[in-house]
Amino acid sequence: MKDVMTSNPACCAPDTPLPEVARMMEQHDCGCIPVVEDQDSKKPVGMITDRDIALRGVAQGKDVRSMSARDCMSTSVVTVTPEDSVDDCCKAMEDNQVRRVAVVDHQGGCCGMVSQADVALDTSGKVGQVVREVSQPTDSASNVPGQ
Repeated sequence: MKDVMTSNPACCAPDTPLPEVARMMEQHDCGCIPVVEDQDSKKPVGMITDRDIALRGVAQGKDVRSMSARDCMSTSVVTVTPEDSVDDCCKAMEDNQVRRVAVVDHQGGCCGMVSQADVALDTSGKVGQVVREVSQPTDSASNVPGQ
């Protein structure tokens, strides 16, 4: 994963105001920010996407200016390690039907992010399979939109 992942991703805390999270997405040209316990441990406790903000805030008529990452984030975080293979990452994406996974170091801190686009750039030829598997409808109530 270390060759495919985006290293040192921008991270926010659960109490980070949503406007600041949105600015981070704009500044870093990304649609997902890992939410970490604190900036020292960087232990992921959630993920927040632009879609999460739109669906859990704006679409519900909430004042997103007064909300924090905690209010919109998904609390399930799928992770891989830098040593995992692209195949391992694809399997994690498929099994959990997510489009992004956090890469965590040996201490459990977020050290990278991998998206479907990153996998697509890999020469393994797995992208079509991953997209099909991630996009399959599920009856599971635990499916989290936007990741």
